[in-house]
Amino acid sequence: MLWFTADLHLGHANIIAYTGRPFAGPEEMDEALVAAWNATVAAEDTVWVLGDFALGRIDQTLPTVARLGGRKLLVPGNHDRCWAGQCKGAEGWTRRYREAGFAEVVEGPVELTVGGHQVLAHHFPYHGDSRDHERFGAHRPLDRGAWLLHGHVHDRWRQAGRQLNVGVDAWGGRPVGEGELVRLIEAGPAVLDPLEWAPGLS
Repeated sequence: MLWFTADLHLGHANIIAYTGRPFAGPEEMDEALVAAWNATVAAEDTVWVLGDFALGRIDQTLPTVARLGGRKLLVPGNHDRCWAGQCKGAEGWTRRYREAGFAEVVEGPVELTVGGHQVLAHHFPYHGDSRDHERFGAHRPLDRGAWLLHGHVHDRWRQAGRQLNVGVDAWGGRPVGEGELVRLIEAGPAVLDPLEWAPGLS
């Protein structure tokens, strides 16, 4: 199976209030996200993480990747210390992310085949933001008509046209599978709100 996720923000206390996550604190959130991931992803599966994996005290949160099932691939986001877009020493941090358990760290956009459909995968959407103004314009992918799998916008949408937000805030706290994304792609451009957080995660 092939899975996608983004914006776990492990260890980040402020994200709970910012996106309305149903947790009392970052430790509870982190444990719930790990449990939801491992209940969804099998050991032989592959998971693309489209950015913003771990924040907080990075020496405590980054090692969480080793607790997660499957083969993990990271497309860094603006909060990942290995993101070449603005982080000093990104190359050294890339080694640390790989040592923590990511099989690959790949700067986006990445061209992928999902259920026979050619798509792009990147942390940033073509347009839109988690805030009221767009940031990181120079780092966004160019819209040439491809479907885009992305994160960054948290709970702003699950789908916006040909943009599919794979972040945990859009999919009830869990990775989203290839089959579900194919279903949305084949249904065509649409606007879809995020799902509620899955029961049992709070």
